[in-house]
Amino acid sequence: MARKGMLFLAATIAVTVFIVISCNGSEKREASPPITQDDSTLQHATFALGCFWHSEEIFLEIKGVKNALPGYCGGTEPDPSYELVGSGSTRYEESVDVTYDPSQISYQKLLQVFFAEHDPTTPDRAGPDEGPQYRSAIFYHNAVQKQESEAYMHEIAGKYSAPIVTQLAPFTKFYRAEDYHLRYFRNHPDQGYIVGVTKPEVEKFRRDFPELVK
Repeated sequence: MARKGMLFLAATIAVTVFIVISCNGSEKREASPPITQDDSTLQHATFALGCFWHSEEIFLEIKGVKNALPGYCGGTEPDPSYELVGSGSTRYEESVDVTYDPSQISYQKLLQVFFAEHDPTTPDRAGPDEGPQYRSAIFYHNAVQKQESEAYMHEIAGKYSAPIVTQLAPFTKFYRAEDYHLRYFRNHPDQGYIVGVTKPEVEKFRRDFPELVK
């Protein structure tokens, strides 16, 4: 094989391995279709439970959830980018903003899904992804969400062998992720990280909560 061909093959293998083990791939993709706007009867819940490629999909599949968007929450820098957040140098986290109908799904039930679908006892880590951008967090939008979150965390604390490290913080601002991240699980089913990490996470959710799946 010519030297150029060998170099190309080596580079391809290296890129594939990197994508499989990390959510922090930055390849640009075409923008997804516009997202439907919500209305005043709907409410928001904002969570951080690791890579937003699978947290977005998990919440999208829940009955009563009208929209779920990947993005960044918890930091202070204006207009954060995927690359900046991925550097771990900010307080932003990969998050998902969930728009839901409280007459169809309760905030309490969303909390149950949130805690069941990630390990809330691992600081700055979610599965294979490490760094402060992957820490566990709940960003409450009002006093009721704060109270329900505190009560539920207290209720389940004894079920874990280590302390729950989930950050409970007031919601301030949510920056939607770049367009190429939207519906990433659905748009890129054969991508390495999706196949190796996201798909198993989504399938686990479907097994854990079959009654909630649309």
